[in-house]
Amino acid sequence: MRKVQQGFTLIELMIVVAIIGILAAIAIPQYGDYTSRTRASGAAQELNSLKTAMSECYMSEGAWTNCTTQGSNGIPTLSVSKFVTAAPTIAAATGAITATTGATDTSGTNLTYTMTPSTTAGQANMVWAASGTICDAKRGLKSGQGGCP
Repeated sequence: MRKVQQGFTLIELMIVVAIIGILAAIAIPQYGDYTSRTRASGAAQELNSLKTAMSECYMSEGAWTNCTTQGSNGIPTLSVSKFVTAAPTIAAATGAITATTGATDTSGTNLTYTMTPSTTAGQANMVWAASGTICDAKRGLKSGQGGCP
């Protein structure tokens, strides 16, 4: 009688482990990029209410004087979340908003998001230009998203 093979050989198991290792080496960094981009987008969305309120206040007041304090004149106070990891600061002279986001670069450093309003005389809409380390196509916002150039 012939004995029927039962189970896998060591070589077959080693090949499967190698394939899983290669797939994991590709998937894990891609997942990190994906979660960082998600947090950058979430930070931009959370800060939209602050931008809108500040724009409305500026249009009614005509200056940034009374429109840069969170919790007054209709300006909301943003709380810390997984998307915005520290309370945003607002520059009194220009209305620029600076926030630290939950998005990170490859070394684990949180990305910063600075939004500066354009208040040109006769301009119909206020335009917010983004800068900071969040304007990163791989781990932050791509060009055209959230005001990034």
